[in-house]
Amino acid sequence: MLSLKNLQNILYNPVIPYVGTIPGQLEPGTLIVIRGHVPCDSDRFQVDLQCGSSVKPRADVAFHFNPRFKWSDCIVCNTLKNEKWGWEEITYDTPFKKEKSFEIVIMVLKDKFQVAVNGKHILLYAHRITPGKIDTLGIYGKVNVHSVGYSFSSDFRSTQASTLELTEISKENVLKPDTPHFTLPFTARLNSSMGPGRTVVIKGEVNKTAKGFNVDLVSGKSKDIALHLNPRLNIKAFVRNSFLHESWGEEERNITCFPFSPGMYFEMIIYCDVREFKVAVNGVHSLEYKHRFKELSNIDTLEIDGDIHLLEVRSW
Repeated sequence: MLSLKNLQNILYNPVIPYVGTIPGQLEPGTLIVIRGHVPCDSDRFQVDLQCGSSVKPRADVAFHFNPRFKWSDCIVCNTLKNEKWGWEEITYDTPFKKEKSFEIVIMVLKDKFQVAVNGKHILLYAHRITPGKIDTLGIYGKVNVHSVGYSFSSDFRSTQASTLELTEISKENVLKPDTPHFTLPFTARLNSSMGPGRTVVIKGEVNKTAKGFNVDLVSGKSKDIALHLNPRLNIKAFVRNSFLHESWGEEERNITCFPFSPGMYFEMIIYCDVREFKVAVNGVHSLEYKHRFKELSNIDTLEIDGDIHLLEVRSW
């Protein structure tokens, strides 16, 4: 999901079952990254975020993440509270395969956990126990774990949008004290015109009933749209296009994996190269889009609209 280069407190090849203290507070923005391999005889394994390590009475499990292979492949999630399991949440679209490697990234958000496997968003799990009570990681079952690492975020903003590194924000985009996101449609001037090496970062949360949204890089002078990014969740298409000389061009839709799901947090990075834009979502490269609008220095405006909560926008 987000950048995984700066993992801390990495533990290599732990013996399973593994029970260990989490070396920091699970605040919004924290990542737990588990890399491993599913053996050929595995029937199930689990990753538990626990409130302590007590066996009798058994410690509460705030988040039980349990891939299963015995009957039909699935992932079961649940919470154990006062030695009683709650209702199961089952995901049948599972990326885990026997004799295949995996990378699980669990991201802590204000009101839920967000899980990606091998760079693909898999599921959301609403908190039933506050993450502040979690202090122990447990890994059990038939699984080989190569490493466990953490990224403790100190500057993640989950309830308040960050100060924009942009200028000339339109009046309707003023952030109200009780509003956890910017109003849409959103329009702002980049603090410096687009060109090779320039980057725009957009952080937000997709609405639970989202059909789609759009991010546009625009030439304020001509009103041409140099880059139109339009994820359409209702058909799982990531549409790219340009609006030049008052006309839309040919859509581009090819993509290996559609990176958005309803309710998920995302960080979209748009990087301008000499020949193309490169777009990554939650740390995973999604697409390239060759420049159709050649006067890159005229691209000076960012526009965002659609079914998202916009949390933060930056450019440099």
